[in-house]
Amino acid sequence: MQKTQEQVTMKGNPLLLAGEEVGVGDKAPDFLAVGNDLTPVRFSSLLGQGKVILLASVPSLDTSVCDLETRRFNTEFGRLGETAIGLTISMDLPFAQRRWCGAAGVQNVRTLSDHRQASFGHAYGVLIEDLRLLARAVFVIDRAGTVMYKELVREVTHEPDYSGAISAVKRLIGQ
Repeated sequence: MQKTQEQVTMKGNPLLLAGEEVGVGDKAPDFLAVGNDLTPVRFSSLLGQGKVILLASVPSLDTSVCDLETRRFNTEFGRLGETAIGLTISMDLPFAQRRWCGAAGVQNVRTLSDHRQASFGHAYGVLIEDLRLLARAVFVIDRAGTVMYKELVREVTHEPDYSGAISAVKRLIGQ
């Protein structure tokens, strides 16, 4: 892993990312986030469950593209069973995430907040420091904790490649 100098755009305006760049084949870095009930969630505790994990970072659940993306992954994970975990991470406060999940009926994807320390944003190189938001990205982690798929969406207002990410998860769980 190396310090990132990657760039994304938001409505065509360039933004630099802060943190450590993570690539396919790298060990998935640990991070500390906050659950909707305000409890700390260490990523390594989820890795210890021996499941394939999809990490989707979004700028804010209260935007149309992030809403659409999280609902789509929720639907997909409803079909995958118990062998995979879907996580959506944003800088939204846990209260806002809980409200959004309740209103959207999201139950198959867990939302985590990176608002306290930007631990995930720094660890995965997706922190838009100037805006204190996360860039749109998708990482798929295998059971051994290795990054097997990565997509950094270059234009933050665009959706990720859903089929690429879900295909990576399905390959890893044997579907």
